[in-house]
Amino acid sequence: MGRPLPPELLLAAARTGAELGVSPERPLLQGGWIREEDYYRALAGWLGLAYLEAFEPGARARYPASILAGLAPASGDDAPTRWIIAPSGARIADLARLRALDRLPKDRFAIVTPSTMRDTMIDARAQDVTHGASGALGQADRDLSAGSPASRAQIGAGALMALAGLLGLAFGGVLWLATSLVGGALLSGYIGLRLFATVASFARPRAFPPAPDADLPAYTIVVAMYREEAVAAKLVRALDALDYPPARLDIKLVVEEDDSGTRAALAALDLPARYEVIVAPPGQPRTKPRALNIALALARGDLLVVYDAEDEPEPDQLRKAAAAFAALPGSAACLQARLAIDNVDDGWLARLFAVEYAALFDVSNPGLCALGAPAPLGGTSNHFRITALRAAGGWDAWNVTEDIDLGLRLARFGYTVEALDSTTHEEAPWRLRAWMGQRRRWFKGWMQTLIVHGRDPVRVVNEMGALRAACALLTVCGALLAPMMAPGFAWAALKAVLDPDLLAPSTAPQLATSTLWCSIWIAGLVSALWPALLGLKRQRLLGLALWLPLLPFYWLLLSAAAWWALLDLFRNPYHWAKTRHGLAKSSRRVG
Repeated sequence: MGRPLPPELLLAAARTGAELGVSPERPLLQGGWIREEDYYRALAGWLGLAYLEAFEPGARARYPASILAGLAPASGDDAPTRWIIAPSGARIADLARLRALDRLPKDRFAIVTPSTMRDTMIDARAQDVTHGASGALGQADRDLSAGSPASRAQIGAGALMALAGLLGLAFGGVLWLATSLVGGALLSGYIGLRLFATVASFARPRAFPPAPDADLPAYTIVVAMYREEAVAAKLVRALDALDYPPARLDIKLVVEEDDSGTRAALAALDLPARYEVIVAPPGQPRTKPRALNIALALARGDLLVVYDAEDEPEPDQLRKAAAAFAALPGSAACLQARLAIDNVDDGWLARLFAVEYAALFDVSNPGLCALGAPAPLGGTSNHFRITALRAAGGWDAWNVTEDIDLGLRLARFGYTVEALDSTTHEEAPWRLRAWMGQRRRWFKGWMQTLIVHGRDPVRVVNEMGALRAACALLTVCGALLAPMMAPGFAWAALKAVLDPDLLAPSTAPQLATSTLWCSIWIAGLVSALWPALLGLKRQRLLGLALWLPLLPFYWLLLSAAAWWALLDLFRNPYHWAKTRHGLAKSSRRVG
Protein backbone atom coordinates (compact mmCIF):
# COMPACT_ATOMS: atom_id res chain seq x y z
CA MET A 1 0.00 0.00 0.00
CA GLY A 2 2.97 2.36 0.33
CA ARG A 3 3.69 4.66 3.21
CA PRO A 4 0.77 6.67 4.67
CA LEU A 5 0.68 10.30 3.63
CA PRO A 6 1.49 12.85 6.33
CA PRO A 7 -1.63 14.51 7.80
CA GLU A 8 -0.36 17.95 6.85
CA LEU A 9 -0.16 16.85 3.19
CA LEU A 10 -3.72 15.56 3.30
CA LEU A 11 -4.87 18.83 4.85
CA ALA A 12 -3.04 20.80 2.16
CA ALA A 13 -4.71 18.70 -0.54
CA ALA A 14 -8.13 19.24 1.02
CA ARG A 15 -7.48 22.97 1.29
CA THR A 16 -6.28 23.22 -2.33
CA GLY A 17 -9.22 21.17 -3.54
CA ALA A 18 -11.65 23.43 -1.69
CA GLU A 19 -10.03 26.56 -3.13
CA LEU A 20 -10.22 25.20 -6.68
CA GLY A 21 -13.60 23.54 -6.33
CA VAL A 22 -12.23 20.07 -7.06
CA SER A 23 -12.14 16.86 -5.05
CA PRO A 24 -9.13 16.48 -2.69
CA GLU A 25 -7.56 13.59 -4.59
CA ARG A 26 -6.95 15.78 -7.64
CA PRO A 27 -4.24 17.95 -6.02
CA LEU A 28 -2.68 14.78 -4.63
CA LEU A 29 -2.58 13.00 -7.97
CA GLN A 30 -2.32 15.85 -10.45
CA GLY A 31 0.31 17.62 -8.39
CA GLY A 32 2.43 14.49 -8.19
CA TRP A 33 2.19 14.28 -4.37
CA ILE A 34 1.34 10.59 -4.60
CA ARG A 35 1.69 8.00 -7.33
CA GLU A 36 -1.54 6.93 -9.00
CA GLU A 37 -0.95 3.25 -8.26
CA ASP A 38 -0.24 3.90 -4.56
CA TYR A 39 -3.37 6.03 -4.19
CA TYR A 40 -5.78 3.56 -5.80
CA ARG A 41 -4.22 0.58 -4.08
CA ALA A 42 -4.68 2.35 -0.73
CA LEU A 43 -8.23 3.38 -1.68
CA ALA A 44 -9.14 -0.20 -2.54
CA GLY A 45 -7.72 -1.43 0.77
CA TRP A 46 -9.63 1.21 2.74
CA LEU A 47 -12.89 0.37 0.96
CA GLY A 48 -12.28 -3.36 1.32
CA LEU A 49 -12.40 -3.90 -2.45
CA ALA A 50 -10.09 -5.90 -4.69
CA TYR A 51 -7.36 -3.99 -6.48
CA LEU A 52 -6.57 -5.26 -9.98
CA GLU A 53 -3.53 -4.54 -12.08
CA ALA A 54 -5.28 -5.84 -15.19
CA PHE A 55 -8.77 -6.88 -16.25
CA GLU A 56 -10.74 -8.01 -19.29
CA PRO A 57 -13.68 -5.75 -20.17
CA GLY A 58 -17.05 -7.30 -20.88
CA ALA A 59 -19.00 -7.04 -24.10
CA ARG A 60 -21.04 -4.10 -22.79
CA ALA A 61 -17.94 -1.95 -22.13
CA ARG A 62 -17.87 1.02 -24.48
CA TYR A 63 -15.14 3.29 -25.80
CA PRO A 64 -14.68 6.12 -24.83
CA ALA A 65 -17.64 6.12 -22.42
CA SER A 66 -16.15 3.57 -20.01
CA ILE A 67 -12.90 5.53 -19.76
CA LEU A 68 -14.61 8.86 -19.16
CA ALA A 69 -17.01 7.36 -16.62
CA GLY A 70 -14.35 5.24 -14.93
CA LEU A 71 -16.70 2.26 -15.04
CA ALA A 72 -16.70 -0.93 -17.13
CA PRO A 73 -18.34 -4.35 -16.78
CA ALA A 74 -15.89 -7.20 -16.32
CA SER A 75 -15.73 -10.24 -18.53
CA GLY A 76 -15.79 -13.82 -17.27
CA ASP A 77 -18.02 -16.04 -15.21
CA ASP A 78 -18.88 -13.26 -12.77
CA ALA A 79 -19.45 -10.58 -15.45
CA PRO A 80 -23.12 -9.97 -14.52
CA THR A 81 -22.14 -9.07 -10.95
CA ARG A 82 -18.63 -7.66 -11.25
CA TRP A 83 -17.86 -4.07 -12.19
CA ILE A 84 -14.43 -2.52 -12.66
CA ILE A 85 -14.19 1.04 -11.39
CA ALA A 86 -11.56 3.78 -11.55
CA PRO A 87 -13.39 6.24 -9.30
CA SER A 88 -12.76 9.95 -8.97
CA GLY A 89 -14.48 12.96 -7.48
CA ALA A 90 -18.07 12.41 -6.38
CA ARG A 91 -17.87 8.67 -7.08
CA ILE A 92 -15.19 8.28 -4.39
CA ALA A 93 -17.42 10.19 -1.98
CA ASP A 94 -20.34 7.90 -2.86
CA LEU A 95 -18.23 4.81 -2.20
CA ALA A 96 -17.11 6.27 1.13
CA ARG A 97 -20.72 6.85 2.19
CA LEU A 98 -21.69 3.29 1.25
CA ARG A 99 -18.74 1.99 3.26
CA ALA A 100 -19.74 4.07 6.28
CA LEU A 101 -23.27 2.65 6.06
CA ASP A 102 -21.86 -0.87 5.58
CA ARG A 103 -23.80 -1.08 2.34
CA LEU A 104 -20.91 -1.35 -0.11
CA PRO A 105 -21.36 -4.57 -2.17
CA LYS A 106 -17.74 -5.70 -2.03
CA ASP A 107 -18.32 -8.73 -4.23
CA ARG A 108 -19.53 -6.61 -7.13
CA PHE A 109 -16.74 -4.03 -7.51
CA ALA A 110 -12.99 -4.03 -8.09
CA ILE A 111 -10.67 -1.03 -8.25
CA VAL A 112 -8.20 -0.18 -11.04
CA THR A 113 -6.26 2.98 -11.79
CA PRO A 114 -7.57 5.36 -14.47
CA SER A 115 -4.46 4.52 -16.50
CA THR A 116 -5.30 0.81 -16.39
CA MET A 117 -8.89 1.55 -17.38
CA ARG A 118 -7.71 3.72 -20.29
CA ASP A 119 -5.02 1.40 -21.62
CA THR A 120 -7.21 -1.69 -21.30
CA MET A 121 -10.15 -0.13 -23.10
CA ILE A 122 -8.01 1.27 -25.91
CA ASP A 123 -6.39 -2.11 -26.40
CA ALA A 124 -9.71 -3.99 -26.27
CA ARG A 125 -11.57 -1.54 -28.51
CA ALA A 126 -8.74 -0.66 -30.90
CA GLN A 127 -11.05 -0.84 -33.90
CA ASP A 128 -13.45 1.70 -32.35
CA VAL A 129 -10.52 3.96 -31.48
CA THR A 130 -9.10 3.96 -35.01
CA HIS A 131 -12.51 4.35 -36.66
CA GLY A 132 -13.46 7.32 -34.51
CA ALA A 133 -10.11 9.01 -35.01
CA SER A 134 -9.89 8.46 -38.77
CA GLY A 135 -13.43 8.12 -40.07
CA ALA A 136 -15.84 10.07 -37.87
CA LEU A 137 -15.61 13.35 -39.82
CA GLY A 138 -15.98 11.68 -43.21
CA GLN A 139 -18.85 9.56 -41.94
CA ALA A 140 -20.66 12.65 -40.66
CA ASP A 141 -20.06 14.56 -43.92
CA ARG A 142 -17.81 13.02 -46.57
CA ASP A 143 -17.45 16.38 -48.35
CA LEU A 144 -15.60 17.80 -45.33
CA SER A 145 -12.81 15.20 -45.36
CA ALA A 146 -9.74 14.95 -47.55
CA GLY A 147 -10.30 11.19 -47.38
CA SER A 148 -12.77 11.67 -50.23
CA PRO A 149 -11.02 12.21 -53.59
CA ALA A 150 -11.40 15.28 -55.77
CA SER A 151 -14.45 15.23 -57.99
CA ARG A 152 -14.20 14.79 -61.75
CA ALA A 153 -15.30 18.39 -62.19
CA GLN A 154 -12.46 19.60 -59.95
CA ILE A 155 -9.90 17.46 -61.75
CA GLY A 156 -11.15 18.65 -65.15
CA ALA A 157 -11.15 22.31 -64.13
CA GLY A 158 -7.65 22.04 -62.68
CA ALA A 159 -6.29 20.34 -65.80
CA LEU A 160 -7.94 22.91 -68.06
CA MET A 161 -6.49 25.85 -66.11
CA ALA A 162 -3.03 24.29 -66.08
CA LEU A 163 -3.16 23.67 -69.84
CA ALA A 164 -4.34 27.22 -70.53
CA GLY A 165 -1.55 28.62 -68.38
CA LEU A 166 1.14 26.58 -70.12
CA LEU A 167 -0.13 27.45 -73.60
CA GLY A 168 -0.46 31.10 -72.67
CA LEU A 169 3.05 31.18 -71.25
CA ALA A 170 4.43 29.46 -74.36
CA PHE A 171 2.56 31.35 -77.11
CA GLY A 172 1.41 34.62 -75.51
CA GLY A 173 -1.31 36.65 -77.18
CA VAL A 174 -4.94 36.58 -76.13
CA LEU A 175 -4.58 33.27 -74.30
CA TRP A 176 -1.77 34.71 -72.15
CA LEU A 177 -3.92 37.79 -71.52
CA ALA A 178 -6.85 35.64 -70.34
CA THR A 179 -4.59 33.53 -68.17
CA SER A 180 -2.97 36.66 -66.78
CA LEU A 181 -6.33 38.19 -65.94
CA VAL A 182 -7.49 35.11 -63.99
CA GLY A 183 -4.20 34.50 -62.20
CA GLY A 184 -3.62 38.21 -61.73
CA ALA A 185 -7.06 38.73 -60.20
CA LEU A 186 -6.44 36.00 -57.62
CA LEU A 187 -2.94 37.23 -56.83
CA SER A 188 -4.06 40.86 -56.69
CA GLY A 189 -6.81 39.92 -54.27
CA TYR A 190 -4.35 37.92 -52.16
CA ILE A 191 -1.86 40.79 -52.12
CA GLY A 192 -4.59 43.27 -51.25
CA LEU A 193 -5.82 41.05 -48.41
CA ARG A 194 -2.26 40.82 -47.04
CA LEU A 195 -1.90 44.59 -47.15
CA PHE A 196 -5.25 45.14 -45.42
CA ALA A 197 -4.29 42.55 -42.80
CA THR A 198 -0.98 44.32 -42.22
CA VAL A 199 -2.79 47.59 -41.56
CA ALA A 200 -5.32 45.85 -39.30
CA SER A 201 -2.51 44.24 -37.29
CA PHE A 202 -1.65 47.66 -35.81
CA ALA A 203 -4.74 47.39 -33.60
CA ARG A 204 -3.70 46.96 -29.98
CA PRO A 205 -4.30 43.42 -28.69
CA ARG A 206 -7.07 43.37 -26.15
CA ALA A 207 -6.10 42.77 -22.54
CA PHE A 208 -8.43 40.66 -20.43
CA PRO A 209 -8.48 40.61 -16.62
CA PRO A 210 -7.03 37.34 -15.28
CA ALA A 211 -9.39 35.00 -13.45
CA PRO A 212 -8.69 33.77 -9.90
CA ASP A 213 -7.59 30.16 -9.61
CA ALA A 214 -11.01 29.08 -8.36
CA ASP A 215 -12.62 30.28 -11.61
CA LEU A 216 -10.12 28.77 -14.01
CA PRO A 217 -11.59 26.09 -16.32
CA ALA A 218 -10.15 22.62 -16.72
CA TYR A 219 -7.57 22.70 -19.50
CA THR A 220 -6.60 19.79 -21.76
CA ILE A 221 -3.14 19.95 -23.34
CA VAL A 222 -2.54 17.63 -26.29
CA VAL A 223 0.84 16.78 -27.80
CA ALA A 224 1.12 14.25 -30.64
CA MET A 225 4.56 12.64 -30.43
CA TYR A 226 6.37 10.40 -32.87
CA ARG A 227 10.09 9.69 -32.56
CA GLU A 228 10.45 12.56 -30.12
CA GLU A 229 12.71 10.91 -27.53
CA ALA A 230 15.28 13.69 -28.05
CA VAL A 231 12.90 16.41 -26.83
CA ALA A 232 10.67 14.49 -24.38
CA ALA A 233 12.37 15.83 -21.26
CA LYS A 234 12.46 19.38 -22.66
CA LEU A 235 8.73 19.18 -23.44
CA VAL A 236 7.86 18.11 -19.91
CA ARG A 237 9.98 20.94 -18.47
CA ALA A 238 8.13 23.44 -20.68
CA LEU A 239 4.70 22.08 -19.67
CA ASP A 240 5.68 21.99 -15.99
CA ALA A 241 6.65 25.66 -16.28
CA LEU A 242 3.10 26.66 -17.25
CA ASP A 243 1.51 28.86 -14.59
CA TYR A 244 -1.75 26.95 -14.17
CA PRO A 245 -3.07 24.90 -11.24
CA PRO A 246 -1.97 21.28 -11.80
CA ALA A 247 -5.32 20.06 -10.47
CA ARG A 248 -6.97 21.81 -13.43
CA LEU A 249 -4.69 20.28 -16.05
CA ASP A 250 -5.36 17.27 -18.25
CA ILE A 251 -2.20 16.62 -20.29
CA LYS A 252 -2.37 13.98 -23.01
CA LEU A 253 0.78 12.83 -24.78
CA VAL A 254 -0.17 10.61 -27.73
CA VAL A 255 2.49 8.21 -29.00
CA GLU A 256 2.36 5.53 -31.68
CA GLU A 257 2.43 1.86 -30.72
CA ASP A 258 5.67 1.18 -32.60
CA ASP A 259 7.49 4.21 -31.16
CA SER A 260 9.37 2.45 -28.40
CA GLY A 261 11.97 5.20 -28.12
CA THR A 262 9.52 7.95 -27.18
CA ARG A 263 7.56 5.64 -24.89
CA ALA A 264 10.74 4.68 -23.04
CA ALA A 265 11.83 8.32 -22.74
CA LEU A 266 8.48 9.30 -21.22
CA ALA A 267 8.42 6.27 -18.88
CA ALA A 268 11.85 7.28 -17.55
CA LEU A 269 10.48 10.69 -16.51
CA ASP A 270 8.07 9.15 -13.94
CA LEU A 271 5.32 11.62 -14.82
CA PRO A 272 2.62 12.65 -12.32
CA ALA A 273 -1.02 11.74 -12.93
CA ARG A 274 -1.84 14.98 -14.75
CA TYR A 275 0.14 13.47 -17.65
CA GLU A 276 -1.50 10.68 -19.62
CA VAL A 277 0.59 8.77 -22.14
CA ILE A 278 -1.92 7.45 -24.67
CA VAL A 279 -0.69 4.74 -27.01
CA ALA A 280 -2.44 5.05 -30.37
CA PRO A 281 -3.31 1.66 -31.83
CA PRO A 282 -2.13 0.88 -35.38
CA GLY A 283 -4.27 2.31 -38.12
CA GLN A 284 -4.38 4.49 -41.19
CA PRO A 285 -3.57 7.19 -41.93
CA ARG A 286 -0.47 7.64 -39.76
CA THR A 287 -0.91 11.37 -39.26
CA LYS A 288 -0.79 13.92 -36.49
CA PRO A 289 -4.53 14.79 -36.75
CA ARG A 290 -5.43 11.14 -36.21
CA ALA A 291 -3.45 11.20 -32.96
CA LEU A 292 -5.10 14.49 -31.95
CA ASN A 293 -8.56 12.98 -32.50
CA ILE A 294 -7.71 10.06 -30.21
CA ALA A 295 -6.88 12.56 -27.47
CA LEU A 296 -9.96 14.66 -28.21
CA ALA A 297 -12.26 11.70 -27.55
CA LEU A 298 -10.80 11.39 -24.04
CA ALA A 299 -10.35 15.08 -23.23
CA ARG A 300 -11.83 16.20 -19.91
CA GLY A 301 -11.14 19.92 -20.16
CA ASP A 302 -13.42 22.82 -21.01
CA LEU A 303 -10.60 24.27 -23.11
CA LEU A 304 -7.97 22.47 -25.19
CA VAL A 305 -4.62 23.50 -26.62
CA VAL A 306 -2.36 21.71 -29.08
CA TYR A 307 1.41 21.94 -28.74
CA ASP A 308 4.23 20.38 -30.71
CA ALA A 309 6.87 18.32 -28.94
CA GLU A 310 9.59 20.97 -29.26
CA ASP A 311 7.41 23.91 -28.14
CA GLU A 312 8.15 26.27 -25.28
CA PRO A 313 5.05 28.40 -24.62
CA GLU A 314 5.23 31.43 -22.38
CA PRO A 315 4.31 30.36 -18.83
CA ASP A 316 1.17 32.51 -18.58
CA GLN A 317 -0.26 31.44 -21.95
CA LEU A 318 -3.04 29.23 -20.55
CA ARG A 319 -4.14 31.92 -18.10
CA LYS A 320 -4.27 34.49 -20.90
CA ALA A 321 -6.29 32.14 -23.10
CA ALA A 322 -8.72 31.30 -20.29
CA ALA A 323 -9.24 35.00 -19.57
CA ALA A 324 -9.82 35.75 -23.26
CA PHE A 325 -12.34 32.93 -23.69
CA ALA A 326 -14.21 34.11 -20.58
CA ALA A 327 -14.58 37.61 -22.05
CA LEU A 328 -15.17 36.77 -25.73
CA PRO A 329 -18.51 35.61 -27.15
CA GLY A 330 -19.17 31.91 -27.58
CA SER A 331 -18.65 32.23 -31.35
CA ALA A 332 -14.92 32.76 -30.70
CA ALA A 333 -13.93 29.10 -30.93
CA CYS A 334 -10.17 29.36 -31.26
CA LEU A 335 -7.28 31.55 -30.15
CA GLN A 336 -4.05 31.41 -32.13
CA ALA A 337 -0.90 32.32 -30.21
CA ARG A 338 2.12 33.79 -31.92
CA LEU A 339 4.82 31.36 -33.06
CA ALA A 340 8.45 32.47 -33.00
CA ILE A 341 11.59 30.68 -34.14
CA ASP A 342 14.09 30.14 -31.34
CA ASN A 343 17.16 28.77 -33.16
CA VAL A 344 17.69 31.76 -35.46
CA ASP A 345 21.48 31.36 -35.38
CA ASP A 346 21.41 27.88 -36.94
CA GLY A 347 22.15 29.12 -40.43
CA TRP A 348 20.57 31.05 -43.29
CA LEU A 349 17.58 28.72 -43.64
CA ALA A 350 16.59 29.07 -39.98
CA ARG A 351 16.96 32.86 -40.25
CA LEU A 352 14.70 33.10 -43.29
CA PHE A 353 12.24 30.73 -41.60
CA ALA A 354 12.20 33.18 -38.66
CA VAL A 355 11.53 36.08 -41.04
CA GLU A 356 8.61 34.17 -42.56
CA TYR A 357 7.12 33.27 -39.17
CA ALA A 358 7.47 36.85 -37.90
CA ALA A 359 5.50 38.11 -40.91
CA LEU A 360 2.84 35.42 -40.58
CA PHE A 361 2.19 35.16 -36.84
CA ASP A 362 2.98 38.69 -35.69
CA VAL A 363 1.36 40.52 -38.61
CA SER A 364 -0.73 38.65 -41.18
CA ASN A 365 -2.68 36.24 -38.96
CA PRO A 366 -3.49 38.82 -36.23
CA GLY A 367 -4.55 41.18 -39.00
CA LEU A 368 -6.86 38.60 -40.59
CA CYS A 369 -8.38 37.94 -37.16
CA ALA A 370 -8.91 41.68 -36.65
CA LEU A 371 -10.67 41.85 -40.04
CA GLY A 372 -12.92 38.92 -39.11
CA ALA A 373 -11.55 36.88 -42.03
CA PRO A 374 -10.85 33.13 -41.80
CA ALA A 375 -7.29 32.70 -40.55
CA PRO A 376 -4.98 29.82 -41.47
CA LEU A 377 -4.11 28.28 -38.12
CA GLY A 378 -0.59 27.27 -37.22
CA GLY A 379 0.03 23.66 -36.35
CA THR A 380 0.54 24.45 -32.69
CA SER A 381 -0.59 26.76 -29.89
CA ASN A 382 -4.21 26.70 -31.06
CA HIS A 383 -6.50 27.09 -28.05
CA PHE A 384 -10.09 25.83 -28.49
CA ARG A 385 -13.41 25.78 -26.74
CA ILE A 386 -13.74 22.04 -26.68
CA THR A 387 -17.51 22.12 -27.38
CA ALA A 388 -16.92 24.11 -30.58
CA LEU A 389 -14.05 21.87 -31.64
CA ARG A 390 -16.21 18.77 -31.26
CA ALA A 391 -19.16 20.44 -32.97
CA ALA A 392 -16.95 21.18 -35.99
CA GLY A 393 -15.86 17.52 -36.17
CA GLY A 394 -12.37 17.75 -34.68
CA TRP A 395 -9.44 17.32 -37.04
CA ASP A 396 -9.46 15.71 -40.46
CA ALA A 397 -7.13 12.73 -40.08
CA TRP A 398 -6.64 12.59 -43.87
CA ASN A 399 -5.42 16.16 -44.26
CA VAL A 400 -1.66 16.43 -43.78
CA THR A 401 -1.94 20.15 -42.94
CA GLU A 402 -4.87 19.75 -40.60
CA ASP A 403 -4.58 23.21 -39.04
CA ILE A 404 -5.35 25.11 -42.27
CA ASP A 405 -8.38 22.92 -42.93
CA LEU A 406 -9.71 23.28 -39.39
CA GLY A 407 -9.45 27.07 -39.51
CA LEU A 408 -11.68 27.15 -42.60
CA ARG A 409 -14.06 24.53 -41.25
CA LEU A 410 -14.58 26.53 -38.05
CA ALA A 411 -15.53 29.50 -40.23
CA ARG A 412 -18.01 27.32 -42.13
CA PHE A 413 -19.61 26.35 -38.82
CA GLY A 414 -20.04 30.01 -37.88
CA TYR A 415 -17.08 30.32 -35.52
CA THR A 416 -14.28 32.87 -35.45
CA VAL A 417 -10.56 32.73 -34.67
CA GLU A 418 -8.95 35.41 -32.51
CA ALA A 419 -5.29 36.27 -31.97
CA LEU A 420 -3.81 35.52 -28.54
CA ASP A 421 -1.26 37.95 -27.15
CA SER A 422 1.23 35.27 -26.18
CA THR A 423 4.20 33.59 -27.84
CA THR A 424 5.32 29.99 -28.25
CA HIS A 425 8.93 29.41 -29.22
CA GLU A 426 9.64 26.72 -31.81
CA GLU A 427 12.56 24.98 -33.44
CA ALA A 428 12.97 25.50 -37.19
CA PRO A 429 14.53 22.86 -39.43
CA TRP A 430 17.87 24.28 -40.59
CA ARG A 431 18.89 21.49 -42.93
CA LEU A 432 17.54 21.79 -46.47
CA ARG A 433 16.33 18.20 -46.68
CA ALA A 434 14.30 18.46 -43.47
CA TRP A 435 12.94 21.88 -44.47
CA MET A 436 11.92 20.62 -47.91
CA GLY A 437 10.11 17.60 -46.47
CA GLN A 438 8.17 19.77 -44.07
CA ARG A 439 7.21 22.31 -46.73
CA ARG A 440 6.23 19.62 -49.19
CA ARG A 441 3.81 18.26 -46.61
CA TRP A 442 2.44 21.71 -45.81
CA PHE A 443 1.79 22.57 -49.45
CA LYS A 444 0.19 19.17 -50.04
CA GLY A 445 -2.18 19.88 -47.16
CA TRP A 446 -3.06 23.30 -48.59
CA MET A 447 -3.94 21.56 -51.86
CA GLN A 448 -6.08 19.03 -49.99
CA THR A 449 -7.79 21.92 -48.20
CA LEU A 450 -8.54 23.65 -51.51
CA ILE A 451 -10.06 20.44 -52.84
CA VAL A 452 -12.20 19.89 -49.74
CA HIS A 453 -13.57 23.42 -49.49
CA GLY A 454 -13.88 23.79 -53.26
CA ARG A 455 -16.25 20.85 -53.72
CA ASP A 456 -19.39 22.92 -53.30
CA PRO A 457 -18.66 26.66 -53.58
CA VAL A 458 -22.33 27.61 -53.20
CA ARG A 459 -22.54 25.73 -49.91
CA VAL A 460 -19.34 27.39 -48.67
CA VAL A 461 -20.71 30.85 -49.48
CA ASN A 462 -23.97 30.04 -47.69
CA GLU A 463 -22.09 28.82 -44.61
CA MET A 464 -19.35 31.47 -44.41
CA GLY A 465 -20.98 34.42 -46.11
CA ALA A 466 -19.75 35.84 -49.41
CA LEU A 467 -17.04 38.11 -47.98
CA ARG A 468 -15.48 35.55 -45.66
CA ALA A 469 -15.65 32.90 -48.39
CA ALA A 470 -13.84 35.25 -50.78
CA CYS A 471 -11.14 35.89 -48.16
CA ALA A 472 -10.74 32.15 -47.63
CA LEU A 473 -10.43 31.57 -51.39
CA LEU A 474 -7.84 34.32 -51.77
CA THR A 475 -5.85 33.05 -48.79
CA VAL A 476 -5.65 29.45 -49.98
CA CYS A 477 -5.27 30.14 -53.70
CA GLY A 478 -2.79 32.94 -53.12
CA ALA A 479 -0.65 30.84 -50.80
CA LEU A 480 -0.48 28.15 -53.51
CA LEU A 481 -0.34 30.28 -56.66
CA ALA A 482 2.36 32.65 -55.47
CA PRO A 483 5.06 29.99 -54.98
CA MET A 484 3.92 27.81 -57.87
CA MET A 485 3.99 30.71 -60.31
CA ALA A 486 7.31 32.07 -59.01
CA PRO A 487 9.41 30.45 -61.80
CA GLY A 488 6.97 31.82 -64.37
CA PHE A 489 7.22 35.23 -62.74
CA ALA A 490 11.01 35.10 -62.84
CA TRP A 491 11.01 34.02 -66.50
CA ALA A 492 8.44 36.63 -67.46
CA ALA A 493 10.30 39.33 -65.54
CA LEU A 494 13.56 38.52 -67.32
CA LYS A 495 11.80 38.47 -70.68
CA ALA A 496 10.02 41.73 -69.92
CA VAL A 497 13.22 43.50 -68.91
CA LEU A 498 14.73 42.56 -72.24
CA ASP A 499 11.56 43.50 -74.13
CA PRO A 500 11.04 47.21 -74.90
CA ASP A 501 7.26 46.60 -74.86
CA LEU A 502 7.34 46.36 -71.04
CA LEU A 503 7.26 50.12 -70.55
CA ALA A 504 6.15 51.00 -74.07
CA PRO A 505 3.56 48.37 -75.10
CA SER A 506 2.50 48.55 -78.72
CA THR A 507 -0.80 46.61 -78.52
CA ALA A 508 -3.77 46.59 -76.20
CA PRO A 509 -3.05 43.04 -74.85
CA GLN A 510 0.55 44.06 -74.19
CA LEU A 511 -0.62 47.19 -72.39
CA ALA A 512 -3.03 45.19 -70.22
CA THR A 513 -0.60 42.44 -69.29
CA SER A 514 2.30 44.87 -68.78
CA THR A 515 0.26 47.05 -66.44
CA LEU A 516 -1.13 44.05 -64.57
CA TRP A 517 2.16 42.29 -63.93
CA CYS A 518 4.14 45.44 -63.14
CA SER A 519 1.50 46.30 -60.55
CA ILE A 520 1.56 42.79 -59.11
CA TRP A 521 5.36 42.77 -58.91
CA ILE A 522 5.48 46.07 -57.06
CA ALA A 523 2.51 45.42 -54.76
CA GLY A 524 3.63 41.84 -54.15
CA LEU A 525 7.05 42.99 -53.09
CA VAL A 526 5.53 45.51 -50.68
CA SER A 527 3.14 42.88 -49.28
CA ALA A 528 6.09 40.57 -48.63
CA LEU A 529 8.65 43.02 -47.23
CA TRP A 530 6.40 45.26 -45.13
CA PRO A 531 4.95 42.45 -42.95
CA ALA A 532 8.42 40.89 -42.69
CA LEU A 533 10.04 44.07 -41.40
CA LEU A 534 7.11 44.82 -39.13
CA GLY A 535 7.12 41.29 -37.70
CA LEU A 536 10.87 41.38 -37.10
CA LYS A 537 10.47 44.68 -35.28
CA ARG A 538 7.73 43.25 -33.06
CA GLN A 539 9.88 40.21 -32.27
CA ARG A 540 12.94 42.41 -31.68
CA LEU A 541 14.81 40.66 -34.47
CA LEU A 542 15.42 43.57 -36.81
CA GLY A 543 18.99 42.38 -37.26
CA LEU A 544 17.60 39.62 -39.48
CA ALA A 545 16.54 42.28 -41.99
CA LEU A 546 20.05 41.94 -43.41
CA TRP A 547 18.96 38.55 -44.75
CA LEU A 548 15.97 39.91 -46.71
CA PRO A 549 17.94 40.08 -50.01
CA LEU A 550 18.00 36.26 -49.91
CA LEU A 551 14.19 36.08 -49.93
CA PRO A 552 13.95 35.59 -53.74
CA PHE A 553 16.11 32.48 -53.40
CA TYR A 554 13.92 31.33 -50.49
CA TRP A 555 10.83 31.83 -52.66
CA LEU A 556 12.33 29.63 -55.37
CA LEU A 557 12.80 26.91 -52.76
CA LEU A 558 9.15 27.34 -51.80
CA SER A 559 8.25 26.96 -55.46
CA ALA A 560 10.19 23.69 -55.71
CA ALA A 561 8.44 22.41 -52.57
CA ALA A 562 5.00 23.39 -53.94
CA TRP A 563 5.50 21.61 -57.27
CA TRP A 564 6.92 18.58 -55.49
CA ALA A 565 3.84 18.62 -53.24
CA LEU A 566 1.58 18.52 -56.31
CA LEU A 567 3.38 15.40 -57.51
CA ASP A 568 3.15 13.92 -54.01
CA LEU A 569 -0.59 14.66 -53.91
CA PHE A 570 -1.13 12.25 -56.82
CA ARG A 571 1.50 9.73 -55.82
CA ASN A 572 1.15 9.49 -52.02
CA PRO A 573 -1.57 11.87 -50.79
CA TYR A 574 -1.68 10.84 -47.12
CA HIS A 575 2.01 10.32 -46.41
CA TRP A 576 3.16 12.32 -43.39
CA ALA A 577 6.72 13.63 -43.85
CA LYS A 578 7.97 13.63 -40.27
CA THR A 579 10.05 16.64 -39.13
CA ARG A 580 12.76 15.68 -36.66
CA HIS A 581 13.15 17.84 -33.57
CA GLY A 582 15.88 18.28 -31.01
CA LEU A 583 18.50 19.21 -33.63
CA ALA A 584 18.79 22.92 -32.79
CA LYS A 585 22.31 24.18 -32.16
CA SER A 586 21.36 27.60 -30.80
CA SER A 587 18.68 29.41 -28.83
CA ARG A 588 18.08 33.14 -28.66
CA ARG A 589 16.39 32.68 -25.28
CA VAL A 590 19.42 31.21 -23.49
CA GLY A 591 21.65 33.51 -21.45
